[in-house]
Amino acid sequence: MVQKKYQNPKGGLNEAGRKYFKNKEGSNLKSPVKSGTNPRRVSFAARFGGMAGPLTDEKGRPTRLKLALKAWGFGSKEAARNFAQRHKKD
Repeated sequence: MVQKKYQNPKGGLNEAGRKYFKNKEGSNLKSPVKSGTNPRRVSFAARFGGMAGPLTDEKGRPTRLKLALKAWGFGSKEAARNFAQRHKKD
């Protein structure tokens, strides 16, 4: 699990989190693509549209899954799945 100081409260990682991950793992993470049919966004939608788990916790607060979907411009897992189906490459 990622430390809280590296998490963006609106979902995903903040800039410090992406830099930390780059130093630790050597990965070059990019910020979310919020609109359009960018291949990264289609790939995200396909992965996260099928993720297990609730979108809200027992107190009704959004989970990190819900926040990540919102950061990428999706309101639900179903919306992400539908987007991925429409824009997948054959």
